[in-house]
Amino acid sequence: MDSKRQQKFASLLTKELAEVFRRDMPHLFAGTLPPSITALRVSPDLGVASVYLSVLLAQNPQEQVQLMQDHTKDIRFALAKRVRNHMRVVPDLRFFLDNSAAYATHMDKVISDLNIPPAPPEDEDKPQRPRLFADED
Repeated sequence: MDSKRQQKFASLLTKELAEVFRRDMPHLFAGTLPPSITALRVSPDLGVASVYLSVLLAQNPQEQVQLMQDHTKDIRFALAKRVRNHMRVVPDLRFFLDNSAAYATHMDKVISDLNIPPAPPEDEDKPQRPRLFADED
């Protein structure tokens, strides 16, 4: 469980990092939308921020995250300019691809492809009554 301080820092970093992606670094995302920050977790010492990204309309999302990792220094500098009045030290940024949307799509497809047979007709006619005891018939 994160402390209140970690939650406040994570909230501030999420908001400002989204603005950095949208306003200060649009050249990194030529032809695609800037990534969405799905989660941001800050270490207890506030020294490391793990940023989970969802990349839409990109041919290779992992390549986009790798590009972000390559430009971490520039992103951190732009972030520092925005949060300099709120933080003493800007945490190290670590970017990860969030696959939860792809996983949800996959699970939706698996569930929709399930072949569930209908209930036998004799069970439909008989009213169902909850059994209170095991020896009840």
